[in-house]
Amino acid sequence: MPDQTEIVVHPVSPKGGRKVTVHALGVDADLGRAYTPGDVAELLRHAGLEDVDLSEDGPIRWEGGGPEVWNAGV
Repeated sequence: MPDQTEIVVHPVSPKGGRKVTVHALGVDADLGRAYTPGDVAELLRHAGLEDVDLSEDGPIRWEGGGPEVWNAGV
């Protein structure tokens, strides 16, 4: 059974930004905090995941709002 990579961008934190996590090969990893879609792309690139579609139709699960939401209460 092949393992699927799951990328999650979590809701905006009260401290600002959104935590980005990935689950792959049975391991969960916290990639860091993103403040823009560009930050998400950079965190993913550093994790070896290049050219990931950042849209809501892509492979990322956007919790608490899509890629346009970067402020609490928006």
